[in-house]
Amino acid sequence: MDISIDIVSDVVCPWCFIGKRRLEKAIAQLEGHRVHITWRPFELNPDMPRGGMDRERYVAAKFGGPERAKEIYQRITETGAGDGIAFRYDLIAKTPNTFDAHRLLWMAEREGDQNALSEVLFRAYFIEGRDIGDRATLAAIAPQGGIETSAAELFLEGERGVDEVRAEEMLAQKLGVSGVPFFILNGRYALSGAQDPQLMLAALNRVVSEGAEPARIFEGLLEP
Repeated sequence: MDISIDIVSDVVCPWCFIGKRRLEKAIAQLEGHRVHITWRPFELNPDMPRGGMDRERYVAAKFGGPERAKEIYQRITETGAGDGIAFRYDLIAKTPNTFDAHRLLWMAEREGDQNALSEVLFRAYFIEGRDIGDRATLAAIAPQGGIETSAAELFLEGERGVDEVRAEEMLAQKLGVSGVPFFILNGRYALSGAQDPQLMLAALNRVVSEGAEPARIFEGLLEP
């Protein structure tokens, strides 16, 4: 049976990275079924300047100062370690605008390997501290998602994917998505948050037991 999973996510969301790992654990226990994952855009900071923001300024504005941020990041780091993720918040110098990263993911869905690119983007930001709002950085890592650097550069400098990503963001809002990660299974069931792998597996098994064809709710949005 084919199972579709739409993951509404932002590449600077640590719980989305953790949720990805937990979903992978659940899928590994799901035998005999094909799972197709599509990453959908959500911006945690939709008003972020195009060039991003200095990390210290961002932390001060969002958390009121470094001490509160340190508490939150420590909890995330400890949780991530349990799921095999070595978060390195100390390497992050800038909080990026993620719109171009979402555009590149949109491109990868059509011309590359979107799931591989999502992994690369998460690792680049959370483990390597790279500025994934920078177009040169995005183009440099694009080959790991099946897109040639030159093709990524040309794409990012143009307007392709802009309207489509905006349309997907608006649809997610209409579907009631207000926080991420948000998992939509076969277009019929939703899971919010980085849930335990066994809960995710139970949800997937429910989809399997019903045997219904996927309802592809995002399909056809402003396709060329």
